[in-house]
Amino acid sequence: MSIRVALNHVTQYRYDRLVTLGPQVVRLRPAPHCRTPILTYSMRVEPANHFVNWQQDAFANYQARLVFPEPTREFRVTVDLVAEMAVYNPFDFFLEPEAETFPFEYAPALAAELAPYLERAAEPTPRFAAFVESIDRTPCGTVDFLVALNQRLAHEIGYLIRMEPGVQTPEETLAKRSGSCRDTGWLLVETLRHLGLAARFASGYLLQLAPDEKALDGPSGTEADFTDLHAWCEVYLPGGGWIGFDPTSGLLAGEGHIPVACTPRPGSAAPVSGGLDECEVEFAHSMSITRVLETPRVTKPYDEALWCEIERMGACVDADLESMDVRLTMGGEPTFVSVRDRDAPEWNTDALGPTKRGYAV
Repeated sequence: MSIRVALNHVTQYRYDRLVTLGPQVVRLRPAPHCRTPILTYSMRVEPANHFVNWQQDAFANYQARLVFPEPTREFRVTVDLVAEMAVYNPFDFFLEPEAETFPFEYAPALAAELAPYLERAAEPTPRFAAFVESIDRTPCGTVDFLVALNQRLAHEIGYLIRMEPGVQTPEETLAKRSGSCRDTGWLLVETLRHLGLAARFASGYLLQLAPDEKALDGPSGTEADFTDLHAWCEVYLPGGGWIGFDPTSGLLAGEGHIPVACTPRPGSAAPVSGGLDECEVEFAHSMSITRVLETPRVTKPYDEALWCEIERMGACVDADLESMDVRLTMGGEPTFVSVRDRDAPEWNTDALGPTKRGYAV
């Protein structure tokens, strides 16, 4: 099955006067470690008179640094990309033996490399400290432990769309028992660090496609194709690498999660950052996805019109073959497998064997 989806994302700032923009950093290009194949990508910036330098930050994320030589009343960024929504198993990874059971400790050399992702807040606040203390540390499978913690946050923290800038502290999120995706993602990052696991904040796109059929049990998901900016958490597991956990849904990150920036702290993962003159700003943003290619599948085969077209083409091919007097035949041949040693390589994978030639003769 193959579904290709085109994403269009427009971010627009309108100013009430001509303003001078400082360098603007845009983090809206899929990160190098993105597992979902990105077939095409483009970014268009207005005003057209600008300079752009594509860079990678200290954490290997792509970022565009924009410089505007002239004052402007508008700043607009349009991103278009096409993603191959091929389903993959998010549990398709192995762990090093020493990391299979939680709790575990990173090897000293690895811990030094992961230092920015292990850094904790100076002193845990009361609710957050109580939450961390409530987590069962009884030795168990590492993946099972992380799945359970991720699902616990999804159940205990209500999701809301929060338009205010910034990220709530873990204390605020636990006190309100609600937050946006970035708040819950940051809560999971801080929690994992206090448990001795390296974690980072992931910002990116979430693409959700409506299912072909309703689920027999459990939620069926979105009713219509949908996309939005999203945030989640990635934890480093020896042998598995960076693995994404989404505490908003309680699931592991899948093909619909397209990271654009993964950093130790949320501030360095903002989609757009930069300075400008003091002014009044009108902000607008729009996102949409369109299916540009769908191959037939069991749950969504060819429709009736396409079947008629295929049959019409088949009739044309048959007529051409008949006019050229091309005659097709189909035959068969006996296949022999020794009943005495049917699992031997010569009856399965090898061209010859110790008894095959004798039987053939």
